[in-house]
Amino acid sequence: MSEQTHAHQHQSHGDIIKRLKRAEGHLRSVVGMIERGRPCVDLAQQLHAVEKAVCQAKRTLIQDHIDHCLDHAVTAASERGDNTALDDFKLITKYL
Repeated sequence: MSEQTHAHQHQSHGDIIKRLKRAEGHLRSVVGMIERGRPCVDLAQQLHAVEKAVCQAKRTLIQDHIDHCLDHAVTAASERGDNTALDDFKLITKYL
């Protein structure tokens, strides 16, 4: 993981936090379901919900990064002839 050089706070972060907290609750629920011996189909359904919530949070974060951070970085870098923004884009796309 790269170190953050400045604070990032975007409008979407509140939504991402809500999604991740919901996924966290689902995940705790799955653990309890396993401990209580619930059927595998029920477990799979809940794990699917966790997976979708986390994937959506990740997608929102990456899209926000591309739309805001990289757009700003590319504009600034083009003025300096710097490839850092392109390298950043290549790095984050590994997580898609």
